[in-house]
Amino acid sequence: MLEIVFNEISAAEMSQMGTLEQLELLDQFHVQQSDLDQLDNERFGLIERDQKKLYRFRARDWRIYFEVKDGAVVVHRVFHKGTLSDFLFRSKMPLAEDEELAKSKHFWQLIDEGRNAKRL
Repeated sequence: MLEIVFNEISAAEMSQMGTLEQLELLDQFHVQQSDLDQLDNERFGLIERDQKKLYRFRARDWRIYFEVKDGAVVVHRVFHKGTLSDFLFRSKMPLAEDEELAKSKHFWQLIDEGRNAKRL
């Protein structure tokens, strides 16, 4: 299993959840290299831009966006499914989630904001 590191933004997003909800999500969020080598598209997805890989982990109503760096899972953002649905609706995009997000400048701005945040 890979070490999981949250940045300031993703940690703040997690802290907005109730304690039990946080624990349930963290209990489900296990990442092994084999998960990333053979994405199942139900739990794990891949979004690419400029030869950079960003992974998506889906658990119930939550989406965790992360990259693997130096042997660690670096979590950039944690979004509620409703947040993404609202975002997709406002952007008038079809709901092919990973592919459409890869094309969105706004989505990448959110990710880059998380990427540039201080790690905790």
